[in-house]
Amino acid sequence: MSENSWSEKAPSQELNQLGSMLSNLSEEEFETSLFFHGLEGRRRKAALVLTIVWCITIALHLVSWGIWVSLGLTTILGIHCLRFLLARPLKTPQPFLDEEKDDFPFVSLVVAAKNEESVISNLVKSLCQLDYPKNQYELWVIDDHSTDQTPEILDKLAATYDQLKVLHRSANAGGGKSGALNQVLGLTKGEIVAVFDADAKVPKDMLRRVLPLFNNPRVGAVQVRKAIANAALNFWTRGQMAEMALDSYFQQQRIAVGGIAELRGNGQFVRRCALQRCGAWNEETITDDLDLTIRLHLDQWDIGFLNCPPVEEEGVTSAIALWHQRNRWAEGGYQRYLDYWRLIVSNRLGLRKTLDLFTYLIIQYFLPTAAVPDCLMAIARNRLPIFSPITGLTVTVSVIGMFVGLRRTNQNRRLGVSNLLVPLLQTLRGNLYLLHWMVVMAATTARMSVRPKRLKWVKTVHRGGSEEWRMKNEE
Repeated sequence: MSENSWSEKAPSQELNQLGSMLSNLSEEEFETSLFFHGLEGRRRKAALVLTIVWCITIALHLVSWGIWVSLGLTTILGIHCLRFLLARPLKTPQPFLDEEKDDFPFVSLVVAAKNEESVISNLVKSLCQLDYPKNQYELWVIDDHSTDQTPEILDKLAATYDQLKVLHRSANAGGGKSGALNQVLGLTKGEIVAVFDADAKVPKDMLRRVLPLFNNPRVGAVQVRKAIANAALNFWTRGQMAEMALDSYFQQQRIAVGGIAELRGNGQFVRRCALQRCGAWNEETITDDLDLTIRLHLDQWDIGFLNCPPVEEEGVTSAIALWHQRNRWAEGGYQRYLDYWRLIVSNRLGLRKTLDLFTYLIIQYFLPTAAVPDCLMAIARNRLPIFSPITGLTVTVSVIGMFVGLRRTNQNRRLGVSNLLVPLLQTLRGNLYLLHWMVVMAATTARMSVRPKRLKWVKTVHRGGSEEWRMKNEE
C-alpha cells in the first residue's frame, strides 16, 4: 500500500478530535439534536401530507369559492416570481491573482469513489494540475470498497502525485457517501472543503475563481454551476443540459432576492467551520447535498453560486437511469422538509428565505402531488383543474428562466437571429423534457407515505463519455 494510502482501520487522532469538537459544538453552539431526526416518522409525515393535499384539493373543487383560493395563491406566488424575474444577479468577485498567493486559503479537495475505474484517473490528474499553489491544497479520494480496479488505480496515482491521499473503506463501512465524507473529514486540513464527483471535469482555474466568494464572512458554502459534458448524445442528455441552465438561473435569481441557493453535490465548496457547526454530513439522508443546504441556511449561513466556469459531469443516457436518479433527488429534497419542518416554520431562516423556500415547496412538491386529485375532480365535474393558474405561472417562469439561463451560459451573447433561435428551441425541448418531474414528484410523495427508501449508496454509473471525449481528456 502506498504511503499516501490509509486503510479504514488506520488510527486517526485528528478524527477523534473532530468527533469531540462536533460533540461540544452540538451542545454549546448549535441544536444538532433538532437536526438529525433520521428516518423516524418520515413515512407517517409523508402519509399525513399526502392526505392533507388530497383533502384540500378535493374540498376546493366542492366549494364555490375554491377558485378564488387558487387565484389568491397564484397572485402571492406571482408577486414573488415577478421580483425573482426582475432581479439582477450579484456580481462575481475577481479571481485570485498571483500577487495574492501568500494569502490563498488552504483547500481540501475530496472525492468519494465507488467502482469508478473508467473516470477516476482523469479526475485525479486534472485535480493535481490545477492552477493553484501546490502547497496550498490537497486531494483526498475515498475508495468506498470498490470491487473493480479503482483501488489499484488510486494507489498507483498516489505514488505519482504527492497531493493525492487515498482512504480505503471496508465492506461494512456505513453511512453511504455521507459516511465516506465524514470519515475523511478528520484527516483533511483545509479551511475550505470541496467535494467533487468522480466523473467531474474541473477547469484549471476553478479554485482561483471560487475562493474569492468566501471573502464574504456570511458565505458558508459555494456551489459551482454544473454542465453536462455529453449533452449532444441524445434527447435525455440534451434535456439535462437545459435543466442545468435553468437551475443556474434559479440559483442566481434566488440569491439576488435574498432567497436560498442550494448545493448540488458535485462542485460544492464548504467552509470548514460552517460544516462543523452543522454536524458535518447527515448519514441518515439519501441526498447529502440538499440536507446540508437546509442546515447551513438554518444556521444563518448563505450559499454563494459561481456561474462560470462550470464543473462538467456525465448526464445519464437513458430514461430508466434518469428515473432512478431523479427519484432519489426528489425523495432527498422531500426528506429535508419532513425532517426540519419545525425549524422552518419557526422562521429560523428569516422571512425572505422562508417565503422563498415555501414558494419552491408549493411548486416542486405540492403542485405535482395535487395534480392527480385535481385532474380526477376536474374530469368528474367537467371543469378546469382548480390549480391550473398556478400551473400556468410555473410553466411561464420555467420557460423564461430556461431561455435566459441558456443565454447566460452561452459564450456568444450576440443578439443575432440564430443566437436567439437555438436557445429558444432548446428551451422548448427542455421544458418538454421537464414534464418527467411531475410524474417523479407525484410518485415519490406517494411512495414515501407507504414505505421508506433504504439508505444505501446509490450511484450513477459513469462510463467516461464517448471515445472522442475520453481522448480529449487524455491529452
